[in-house]
Amino acid sequence: MEDEFKIGVITSTHGLKGEVKVFPTTSDPERFKTLKECYARGKNGDIPLTKKTCKYFKNMVILGFEEIPRIEEAEPLKGLELYVSRENAIPLEDGEFYFADVMDSEVYDEEDKRLGTLTDVIETGANLVFEVTMTGGKKVLVPVIDEAVKEIDTENKRVVIKLMKGLMD
Repeated sequence: MEDEFKIGVITSTHGLKGEVKVFPTTSDPERFKTLKECYARGKNGDIPLTKKTCKYFKNMVILGFEEIPRIEEAEPLKGLELYVSRENAIPLEDGEFYFADVMDSEVYDEEDKRLGTLTDVIETGANLVFEVTMTGGKKVLVPVIDEAVKEIDTENKRVVIKLMKGLMD
């Protein structure tokens, strides 16, 4: 299981007080409101950061950090990715999972035949969709609904799906 999750990418500075614009890569951009600590991953290691302020503008999150009081300190953060530890991640509700925990899971049918590997999780307006790269290389999209996905075992990186009619076309 993953011990850290990428939540965004710092795209630029914002203002003179050290704030940065972040493009969120999390499924819930509202998570930045409750964010306490994160870190920016740089070439020379991780930079621990404590959130001071949070506001939203269009598709971006504008964050201020205790450790970054001026634009001069914010400049080197441009282009760095932001991460949180599992302990600082949003708590899960029953039946929920972190995308990182299902990525690269082995996918099986209901008869326990290995079909392939889960290679992507796609968010649509209606539901999530798993992209499965089949053993032969073909990619299949599986809607994450009760009728199609029978089991998600994040501990063992295993997903069981029902091969619905038309799914393999």
